[in-house]
Amino acid sequence: MAHLRKPLAIALGTNTALLAVETAGGLEANSLSLITDAVHNFSDEVALAFLLLAYSLRTGLSSHFLRSANLFNSIGLLAISGLLVWQAVDRLIHPQPVWGVVPIVAGLLAAIGNWLVARALREPSKQDLAIRLAYVHNLGDVLVSLAPVLAGVGMIASGSYLFDPAMAILIALVIVVTTFQAVRGSEVGLLWPENVVCGGSVSKGTESGN
Repeated sequence: MAHLRKPLAIALGTNTALLAVETAGGLEANSLSLITDAVHNFSDEVALAFLLLAYSLRTGLSSHFLRSANLFNSIGLLAISGLLVWQAVDRLIHPQPVWGVVPIVAGLLAAIGNWLVARALREPSKQDLAIRLAYVHNLGDVLVSLAPVLAGVGMIASGSYLFDPAMAILIALVIVVTTFQAVRGSEVGLLWPENVVCGGSVSKGTESGN
């Protein structure tokens, strides 16, 4: 599995960089849309880190480890998303100033970063179902990371700070929907990764429905 660990490490390092950019930018600019997308990318950080650890451990231990990790990651992500939506609604009622240029720059960098993560996972995704799920997810994240860019453009063009919390709610809704989809499709390897063999094939138990 050494040939899978290298691209996973590259993807994890790239995601760490874009997470740092969005977190710093969100705090500096007081941008809730950037912070919400940073939370989204933090969940990717956890997932990639667990995948990397899983392919460094014995198969049996990896399955148990990933099953528990994905479950708690999903629960935590939904809880944080709910909190961010609550804060976003409060900002819609009581708008706060946001430095609009920062979400544009940081969002574009995050979109590029997500594309680079997906690119790093593209080849290994052809061999492994779990990595394939991460690859497809990060491709979708390229578009999600453009939401803060739209918020920044809207704020600069209109002078209204409401674009930022509105986009934060949109990102949070995407997080909730994709998380529920992931849990619902857990039998194909997300919540129950023992159904996915590290070599990329699905076990007979999954094929037979057991």
